Amino acid sequence: MKITDVRAIQPVGKNSPPDWRTSLGQILVAIDTDTGLTGYGVGGGGLAGIHVVKTVLRDLLLGQSPEDISRLWDEMYQSTLAFGRKGLAIMAISGVDLALWDLKGKAEKVPVVSLLGGQPGQLLPTYCTVWNTRDLKSIDSHAGYKLHLGKVSNAGQQDEMIQAIETARTLIGPDPLLMVDAWMKWTVESTIAISRAIEPFQIDWIEEPLSPDDLAGYAQLSEQSAVPIAGGEHEFTAAAFTQLIDQKLHTVLQPDVCWCGGLTELIKIYKMANRVGLRVCPHRGAEIWALHAIAALDPHPLAETGRPWMTWVAGQSEIDGGLISVTDRPGWGLTFDEQSLELVY
Repeated sequence: MKITDVRAIQPVGKNSPPDWRTSLGQILVAIDTDTGLTGYGVGGGGLAGIHVVKTVLRDLLLGQSPEDISRLWDEMYQSTLAFGRKGLAIMAISGVDLALWDLKGKAEKVPVVSLLGGQPGQLLPTYCTVWNTRDLKSIDSHAGYKLHLGKVSNAGQQDEMIQAIETARTLIGPDPLLMVDAWMKWTVESTIAISRAIEPFQIDWIEEPLSPDDLAGYAQLSEQSAVPIAGGEHEFTAAAFTQLIDQKLHTVLQPDVCWCGGLTELIKIYKMANRVGLRVCPHRGAEIWALHAIAALDPHPLAETGRPWMTWVAGQSEIDGGLISVTDRPGWGLTFDEQSLELVY
């Protein structure tokens, strides 16, 4: 089997699906082969990421066998080293890597979860991310909930956030997990203060309170926060996660498989974390790209859901009673009808 074409799109015009997430620079990568099989993956980087795929990665991959994914990943990384290492180049590689794994599963006629040593069909618990406490009154039952909060600019805002977290715990009751997402908008001081105030509410983690570049700040939080710290959503490659793991800067690691380098890197991150007893809970884990890895590699599986995702793609895993399962269809198990989507490459 040889690669005959590598395509990348970001539909941002009149045909753009409503849940395409152009705000996150989401791109779709398709890899065609001489056997008629096409593999699909989602990456990031927007139009700049598409440029990387079309002008660098495509030329590198044409005519090659898609089977040795690890070798191809290393070649893609090396080819983008001068302008990559992190950010949009790795996001572009992520989409290509995921498409290669889709091809591998389709060629072997097995789902990706089986390639990783797992079993399709097992039920995995989910947690739902919400943007205000009102949403907690209307969503279905899940194993846990994560409250997305904003910036702390003054003591008044800090008190409001603490009150919102207490309200969330009251609404969901004592049993479900409860997490808080600060999305890189807090300071070391406000995080420590809030963590101590919300400790009685049984909070499982505070997610990304600081910039991912503030490693010194995270080191301080690892010693002084009263609540476990989660992060890694905006980190790239297993090599970068090595520092987070070695220094134990996060209790929970949250790589995004569509950004961090694809499934190839997520596997490495899982192996490193499992060796030292750190938890991995991938960002957007209920989306199919990470779900197969969670099912196969995670000793304590938990998959994040929230906003609708690519509802126009057939073959999605559906949540029922707070549980989600991985398909037994080959590859990712998704069906892309390119003609009906009217996508332009």
